[in-house]
Amino acid sequence: MKYYILFGPPGAGKGTHAGAVAEKYNLKHLSTGELLRNEIAAGTELGKKAKSLIEAGSLVPDEVVEGIIESAFDTIRGVDGFLLDGFPRTIAQGEALDRILAKRGEKVDAVIAIMIPDEIVKERIAGRAKVEGRADDANEEVIQNRIRTYHELTEPLIAFYKEAGKYHEAVCYPGTIEENRAKVLALVDSIQ
Repeated sequence: MKYYILFGPPGAGKGTHAGAVAEKYNLKHLSTGELLRNEIAAGTELGKKAKSLIEAGSLVPDEVVEGIIESAFDTIRGVDGFLLDGFPRTIAQGEALDRILAKRGEKVDAVIAIMIPDEIVKERIAGRAKVEGRADDANEEVIQNRIRTYHELTEPLIAFYKEAGKYHEAVCYPGTIEENRAKVLALVDSIQ
């Protein structure tokens, strides 16, 4: 099994490019945000807890996200690996992922980072709010909090994975979706 992490700031294009990467390499795309939104839509206890945190632009507790991810690893079959999108978001989650995979005799194979500047993050999140109707993306204060949270908690993972020799980056701005997708696929090809 291959275990890839799709990494980058909010709005970088992880969701936009994940499908192409997953399809080309027969990976299951595990979007933490999507898994949590499914729980919210189903009205589960987990969903109710996650909803209030997400609406404030905060991260969902580690043990909740780790449980969802581990459950997916246990139940999904017929793929050559997983493409994690939205997890890990902190050093603690990165360490937890290492433990979860070590129990299976596995490891993170590579981090595929899609990078864009903060100004573009703001534009894309606001645009996504209009297109997808995501209320959590429409509020300027929430957007600022998400960017701040990314820089404070998620960005340290770059050094964490660089030190492990697993970090690979594609700068996906400027460029069309197609041009950026080609950059991302070329990056994955280079680490196969």
